[in-house]
Order: sequence, then structure tokens, then C-alpha cells
Amino acid sequence: MAVGSRVTVVARPRRREGAASSQFMVELLGTKAVQGEEPPRILHFNPRLAGDFTGRPVIELNTCYRMQWALPQRCEGPASRPDDDRVDGEIKCEEWTRDDGAKTEESSNIKWLLNTLIGKPEPDKVSVQQAYPFAEGKLFVLTITAGLEGYHVNVDGQHVASFPYRTGYNLEDATGLSLNGDLDIESISAAHLPKSHPSFDPQRYLEMSEQWKASPLPTEPVELFIGILSAANHFAERMAVRKSWMIATRRSSNSVARFFVALNGKKEVNEELKKEAEFFGDIVLVPFMDSYDLVVLKTIAIAEYGVRVVQAKYVMKCDDDTFVRIDAVLDQVKKVKNGGSMYVGNINYYHRPLRSGKWAVTYEEWEEEVYPPYANGPGYVISSDIAEYIVSEFDNQKLRLFKMEDVSMGMWVQKFSKTRQPVEYSHDVKFFQAGCFDGYYTAHYQSPQHMICLWRKLQSGSAQCCNAR
Repeated sequence: MAVGSRVTVVARPRRREGAASSQFMVELLGTKAVQGEEPPRILHFNPRLAGDFTGRPVIELNTCYRMQWALPQRCEGPASRPDDDRVDGEIKCEEWTRDDGAKTEESSNIKWLLNTLIGKPEPDKVSVQQAYPFAEGKLFVLTITAGLEGYHVNVDGQHVASFPYRTGYNLEDATGLSLNGDLDIESISAAHLPKSHPSFDPQRYLEMSEQWKASPLPTEPVELFIGILSAANHFAERMAVRKSWMIATRRSSNSVARFFVALNGKKEVNEELKKEAEFFGDIVLVPFMDSYDLVVLKTIAIAEYGVRVVQAKYVMKCDDDTFVRIDAVLDQVKKVKNGGSMYVGNINYYHRPLRSGKWAVTYEEWEEEVYPPYANGPGYVISSDIAEYIVSEFDNQKLRLFKMEDVSMGMWVQKFSKTRQPVEYSHDVKFFQAGCFDGYYTAHYQSPQHMICLWRKLQSGSAQCCNAR
């Protein structure tokens, strides 16, 4: 989509069998980066005709990126406060008539104003409220329009809600439409869309400057090697890492960072990826097609590079949307007693596998009721002896591969601890999984814009987060 683009849906909510009332979802979707992951939900518009825990009709707007939901915006009947931020001049939530007999603050104030200024009761014909815009069996015309600052939702010609663009998304990221739920669709149309598909334009993000090139590999062993998992078409994410926390690796000889990227299903993406790798010198291409189930092979490649290429004392794995405070991470690993075998991160204990749903794990895949302790994938560190063990076991075809790479690492570390020597597990929530909080060691789900913002704050001496995504 582009500014001025709009999508119109004509449909009719239907009653769901066995449910109190219906709900449906209209979503603008982005491009899926990795097989096995769901595509990002750039806009999630979810009217619930009977409400949820509120018991009143509600509209929820949200986003979901890499299977992680942001904080929702809810419209529940009252209008947004006058002092709330507006979106292209529109309030975020319009007022609508509620069926629970409650009066909103705004309607009460209007009635008081009429009684005071006019000196008589409010006439029946005066009404500033509109009804909740959806009803079972009632045809509606819903239009989502892309403005300068956000998306605007109109139903039957009346403005209902507006949703500011979330930091981390570009307007052009919305490349698909999804309709789900209790809905009978009459028609769908779109207007003022870009003439060319906007999802692939690497040169828009890559800054081909000498200053962002990787430094030559050091000739002596390093303290920390950081392997960064990335998807082939994540050009913007990699560029943001180069221009933020990866700068610290170019300024020091005790740490090295490299991206680990598998091949994409599109030939043109791989061609641009190869050009990027040749120019910046910081990408390790792994020779298979990217898939959620094969991410574990990237982790093995990180371990191999860390011990056989740069001979690092510690090996760290993170994602390309993880911001890393390298000095803080090194301080934590150096606290391990006697410099022995160690596993550092935000460690999960007694986690149970899911046995149903999309991410189900069968008993054949994992028969025990709990996983071994494992650190969350966005950022953890292992000592070099564990990394060497992983590579050796893989070479000898003795390494057990599990489809979730962070759980796989927990399995390997547990086996190392039982067969080689004890491992010190160091747990700290500052290797944060669900976003960012002040004082972090690693901050996850950070957009390219936030990467730059966090780096600027760090250079001023502040390990504070930027605004929520």
C-alpha cells in the first residue's frame, strides 16, 4: 500500500454456532520472511460483536510481528479523550451507542451544556452518537485507508477508528489482505495501490558505504563471537545492526559479529543478498533454503564459525532484531566461576512442550513432559568447549536436531553436562525475550528505527529503551 491506498470490504457478520455472538478479523499482512513463521500482521482489525471480558461490543486494533503481539488499542464505546494523540487529525476511537444503559462522559457533558445554555431539556432530535457499526445479519461497507500517519477505518461512510503506524513498519510492508471469522463476504475492492510490488527493494535500505564494512578478521583469538540469525530479505534489519551495536565490534579486537543467512525462494533476493555479502563482508551464507525447521542448522554454523574460524572464548547467538550491549554481555560471562563451561541467558526451567495446535510437538519428537533448561533464542552465550562439542557431535552424526533451535541448544548443553563436565547455568532476565526494558543486556523485537535509537542512547551513557513498538 501507499499513502491514499484503500481497501473496501462489503460483508455481513453471521452468528457462530454455539457462541454468544460473532467476531471477525480484517488484517493487512506483510511478506513472510521464513517458512514456518506466520507473516506479520501490519494491521489487525478485530470487531467483537458481544465484546470479550467487557461484555460490551468492542473493536481491537493491533499488530503482530514474528509471532509477537504488540499492545492493543481498544475502542469500547467512549470517544478518545480530546488530549489524546490524533492520527492525521482524526481521533483514534469514535463514540458509539452502548447497549448496557451506560452514558459516556462526552454525551453527559453535551446534555449538561444544552440544559445550561438553552435552558430546556435536550431535544429528542439532538444526537451525537452513532450505533456500534456491526450487527449480525446487517450488511456493512468497511473501508481501510492509508494516511500519512496511520490507517483510518470507516464503516458505511462514517469514521470509526484510526490506528497510527507502529514504529518498525513501513507503509509499503502491507502487501496482503486476510479476512477470517464469522463473516459472509459480498465483495472486496482496492484502489490507489502502487503500480509496482513494493515488498522488494534492497537498495532502499542498504547504504553502500565503506564505513559499514566489516573489519578484517583478527589474527589472534577473540573473547566473543556473535552469530546473528537473519533472513535473506531482511536488508533493513541487517543495515540497522551495522549502523548500531555492530559498530562496537569494528572498534575493538576482542569481539566479532557475523550474519548467518540461508537462501530465499526468490532468485532475485538471492542475487541481491550475494551483492550485499560481497560488499560488506559480514554475511555467512549457509547452503540451504530458509525454513523454520532448519534454523537449528544456522546455530550449528554459528558454533563452528566461532571455534574454528575466529577461535572465540565465548560464542553468542542472537537474532537480527536483537540489540546487544556487548560490554554488558561480556561482563556477565566473565562472572562465571573459574572460567568453566557456561550457558548464559534468560533460561527457561520446566517448560512443557505444546501437544496441540500449529506448534505442536509430538511424543515421537519429544516424549518427556518437560524440556531441559534452555535459554531464549534471541540472545544467549555458551563457552567455547560447548561449541566445540556441538560441532564434533554434528560431524560424527551424533547430534540430535530438534525443530526449535533454542530448545535444541538446551538439549546439547544438558548432554554435554552429563557426559563431559558440569555446566554453570547463569540466568538473567536482562537477556530480554519480549521487547526491551531499561538496563537490558539484550533487547528483542527491535525495529530498524529502534536499533538506531538504542545505539544513540547508549552512546550518551543511557541503557534506556525507546518508545514501545
